[in-house]
Amino acid sequence: MSAAAATGTPAVTRTPAGAGALAGTRALLRFALRRDRVRLPVWILALFLGTLSAAGKFTSLYADPQARDSLTDTMASPAGLAMTGPRHYLDDYTFGAMLGHQMLGFLAVLVGLMNVLVVTRHTRDEEETGRAELVRSAVVGRHAQLAAALWVAVVADLALALLLAAGLGATDLAPGGVTGPLLYGLAHAAVGLAFAGVAAVTTQITAHTRAASGTALAVIGLAYALRAAGDAGGHDGLSWLSPIGWAQRSYPYVDNRWWPLLLCVALAALCAGTGFVLSTRRDVGAGLRAARPGRRTASGALLGPLGLALRLHRPLLAGFGAGLFLMGAMYGSVLGEADGMLKDIDQVQEALRRIGGTSPAESFASMIMVILAVVASVYVVTAALHPLSEEHAGRAEPLLATGLSRVRWAGGHLAVALGGGTALLLLGGLGIGITGAASTGDPRLVLSLTGAALAYAPALWVTAGIAAVLFGRLPRAARAAWTVPVYAFVTSYLGQLLGFPGWTNDLSPFGHVPRLPAAPMDGTPLTVLTLVAAALVLVGLDGFRRRDLETK
Repeated sequence: MSAAAATGTPAVTRTPAGAGALAGTRALLRFALRRDRVRLPVWILALFLGTLSAAGKFTSLYADPQARDSLTDTMASPAGLAMTGPRHYLDDYTFGAMLGHQMLGFLAVLVGLMNVLVVTRHTRDEEETGRAELVRSAVVGRHAQLAAALWVAVVADLALALLLAAGLGATDLAPGGVTGPLLYGLAHAAVGLAFAGVAAVTTQITAHTRAASGTALAVIGLAYALRAAGDAGGHDGLSWLSPIGWAQRSYPYVDNRWWPLLLCVALAALCAGTGFVLSTRRDVGAGLRAARPGRRTASGALLGPLGLALRLHRPLLAGFGAGLFLMGAMYGSVLGEADGMLKDIDQVQEALRRIGGTSPAESFASMIMVILAVVASVYVVTAALHPLSEEHAGRAEPLLATGLSRVRWAGGHLAVALGGGTALLLLGGLGIGITGAASTGDPRLVLSLTGAALAYAPALWVTAGIAAVLFGRLPRAARAAWTVPVYAFVTSYLGQLLGFPGWTNDLSPFGHVPRLPAAPMDGTPLTVLTLVAAALVLVGLDGFRRRDLETK
């Protein structure tokens, strides 16, 4: 018995030094950086190497001033400006201006994605899994987790900015100057912080990680759409409503203006402050938006594993569907100008000759189909590995304790992955077909390009089959399934541009798909891919039926 209890005097609880709303932030920051010690370096190196690769291509492909003049004429079109950035870059289209014009807006989307995933991972995901409540039972302030997540984003963005500045400073994009590379790197950091602030707000609104990240990603999409519409139509007012537009209007390598980046920093600070305030108006694990009351009786579709899987995958499938349709529409809008855009680029012309086709538009569309298929495969891998997440979270065990068999449960998720991936190809093909037909004046492209996209469905099914085998047989190595879309992009797309040996492409399921509409249709490889996919799915389901559950 304590002395306080013996004497009847109340015990005095001393608040540890430094305890408050931000207590424990430093410890959580170190812990978060340790958890992301692989994830963040991969993100940063991928963005850095992609930028350096693009810079190298610009200096090699457009060494001739005539080639740069031809590219300037092409990029001055509304479609070209919508895909790249403001027209002011074209006034003096040096290699540095080319990099800022064509890459900054595109990479800003990827940097925004990285920041959104970082913030939601270390805030809302921690609450949804119940770990945040355990952490807060220690000496941890109410705002510590959000503050630590935002600091992780700051560290990642600054590391990327400094790496870009150092790497580009060593190139000959702007000899003798450090301002351009440094501003280019800081533009990425500024726009990344802006979207990290947006994620800090969305994580307070909803109680679910997917909804929080999906809402923030919708804001990124809206920002890109506003920027594209403003630049294409000459309406600067629209572009100034977008953080991506602010970053692009810093004009690295051209005017080197710093003040537009302050708008991104101000937005980040405003959103972060709003996120801290909103977090005080809700309970841990809850969101500001109350969950809608469900129906008195569940839908009949939820009584089966397929309906349940479709319900779980519905938000992600809808987001990928909208994104692929818009991506296809953007690429299709420039099909009519493909000949003028690419005629002076020898490396691309050689790749198009290897693909074949009766026109540059057909060859270019065949090359773009690979990109659409790879993006769809990202969804397929995510959906095929979702049962592993359910298993680790402990949600699979109660379901499998009933009369539901393992094969039916996992098969429902795989069926959604297979069918959903095919639906995404259909939407992407329709997007490029509709706008491609409008830009070229050939209505037949709607059906031909949609069919060309659907030809990649068996390759997606093989991708899902590989993920199923890893999930069923080697669950601890299941993340290796991500190598399939990455390898496909490197060999089937970049390999065509860089002239990789043919055998490297043959190692990917996407390398065996006929390059429609440029190449003739061949049903044999598609049949073989379908049979391989079926065999892989069966092997994966059989492995899952035999192994123990892995519940973390």
